[in-house]
Amino acid sequence: MSDETTFFDLQVNGYAGVDFNQDGLHAGDLHRACERLEADGVGGFLATIITDDLEAMCRRLSTLAAHRERDPLAQRLIAGLHIEGPFLNETDGYRGAHPRDAIRPADVESMTRLLDAAAGLARVVTLAPERDRAFAVTRMVAEQGIVVSAGHTDATLDELRGAIDAGLSMFTHVGNGCPMHMHRHDNIVQRALSLADRLWLCFIGDGAHVPFVALGNYLRTAGEDRAVIVSDAIAPAGLGPGRYTLGRWDIVVGDDMVPRAPDRSHFVGSGITMKQSANNLRDALRLADGVVRRLTCDNPRAVIGV
Repeated sequence: MSDETTFFDLQVNGYAGVDFNQDGLHAGDLHRACERLEADGVGGFLATIITDDLEAMCRRLSTLAAHRERDPLAQRLIAGLHIEGPFLNETDGYRGAHPRDAIRPADVESMTRLLDAAAGLARVVTLAPERDRAFAVTRMVAEQGIVVSAGHTDATLDELRGAIDAGLSMFTHVGNGCPMHMHRHDNIVQRALSLADRLWLCFIGDGAHVPFVALGNYLRTAGEDRAVIVSDAIAPAGLGPGRYTLGRWDIVVGDDMVPRAPDRSHFVGSGITMKQSANNLRDALRLADGVVRRLTCDNPRAVIGV
C-alpha cells in the first residue's frame, strides 16, 4: 500500500497508553493519542466508549466531546464517537469484557441521555437487538442518521432481520463478543455472515481474535464491498507488553501483544494498530493492496458517510 494511504478506524478505545474510558481524561493525553494515531497512518477514527454505569458513560462521552472541541488535531482525526453498550446481551461469553452489572435492556430515555452527552458526535451505536424491545432504540437512533450495529449479541435470525428492517446496518467485530463454545452450525457468527448482503461486517485483523484461516473465510463470505477491518484498539496499541487499563479492567499484555484479563480467561480489546492490520491482510491472507485499502480505508468511511 502507498505511504499516502490513511486508515480509518471505527473502533478505538484508547491508544499509546491513553485510555479513552478513564474518568478524568486529560486533554493533553487525548492530543498525544491523536498524534500517535496519525503517526501510525490513521487519518480518522471513532473514539469508543464502552459499557459502564450510565452516568460514567455520559461523563466520558462529554469529556471526549469537550476536549475535541478545543483541539484542532482531535477535530481533524476524531470523526465522531462510537457508543458500545450498555444495551448488550449480559450472558457470559456474549458480554465479553463488558461488566455484567452495568449491562441493561435498551430504552429510549437512556439512549437519549447518551446521545445528548455525545453532543452530536455519535456516529455508531452497538447494541444487542434481542435486548431492544420492538427495536425501539434501533429505530430512534437510525432515524437520526447514526449507524446502529449489532454486537455482543445472540440474536436469532428473525431478530436480526427485524432489527435490519428497523435500521440496523452493521455488525461489530464478527467472531468476537461470543462464547468460545457454541452450536457448531446455528450460531451468531453464521447468522451474521448470512446477512452480509444487508449489513456491513466488521472484523479485528490481529489473527488472535479471529484466526487468519477463519478471517479469510469470513472475508470471502462477506465480500470486499461489505467488510470492514477495525482495530478495537485499547491503551496498549502502539506500545509494548505490560499492564494497562480499559475502563474498569486491569489488563495484561504479553509478548504476543494481545490484551487479556489478568486470569487470561478472555481478550479485552486489541493491542494492534491499523498499519499492522493492513500488513496482516497482505502478508497472512495475501490480499491485494487495493482490497486492503478498501477494507481499512474506504469501507470504514463509507459506513458513516465521510
